[in-house]
Amino acid sequence: MPALLALLSSMAWGLADFGGGLATRRIGALRVLTVSYPAGALVITLVALFLVPGEISGNVIGLSLYTGIVGTLAMLFLYAALAVGPMGIVSPLTAVGGAAVPVIAGLVRGESLTPLIALGIVLALVAVILVSRESGPHPPVSAKGLLLSGAAGLFIGLYLVGLGVAPDDSGVWVAVFSRWWSSLGMVAVGLVVLVRHGLASWRPYPWLAVIAVGALDGSANGMFQLAAQGGELIVVAVIGSLYPAATLLLAHWFLHERMSRIQWSGVVLALGAAAALAI
Repeated sequence: MPALLALLSSMAWGLADFGGGLATRRIGALRVLTVSYPAGALVITLVALFLVPGEISGNVIGLSLYTGIVGTLAMLFLYAALAVGPMGIVSPLTAVGGAAVPVIAGLVRGESLTPLIALGIVLALVAVILVSRESGPHPPVSAKGLLLSGAAGLFIGLYLVGLGVAPDDSGVWVAVFSRWWSSLGMVAVGLVVLVRHGLASWRPYPWLAVIAVGALDGSANGMFQLAAQGGELIVVAVIGSLYPAATLLLAHWFLHERMSRIQWSGVVLALGAAAALAI
């Protein structure tokens, strides 16, 4: 069950990235995050209240504050990296970093690294690099772009570690409060944009699409927390990091974007990694 939840969270993150990417092309990242974050917070709150009950404690509140801060920093570094570097470099660096940090944390906590798990980790990391590879030569990557990508991956990993060490009886409350803390920051930024550019800058706005993106992203966070509570952080974090494969397949199916043989091989490796880690 933990591996399945981690895989579902990976697919939900991939869907959210696909939808968020389309919306960002139309209205910009800040306008998307200003609405998608509160929408995701509301959806996951309803899940916590009616579907996955859990205990709220001081530890949960403190941990959610930590994840809210590092999660917000992760998003800021990620978009800053995408602004100065090619996605084919930024995406694998952040995904690999997001997987590597929880793996290290899991090993420090005493989780076992069996040969099959080690094989799954290697396959997953190679898969992420391959599916994120864009056709044609990459433009030069500046030191700033590499640094921002590394920082985004580090904070994504720290965020996943925070969700992964949540108390077993907390349900999804760490993810809930974390999303609300981040939402406060995003809404504040959105209000600044609104004041500076006026209401006309928000029209037209793809409300349904952005709300769906937020719901998927928030749900993915909750599923990841549940997966980490029921399984080993090493396993669920690596499975969760396979989301670029889902985004790539969606772009191929719905936008008819061409996939290279290298990218298809990455998808196959991603499936193999998920199978190895789920056994």
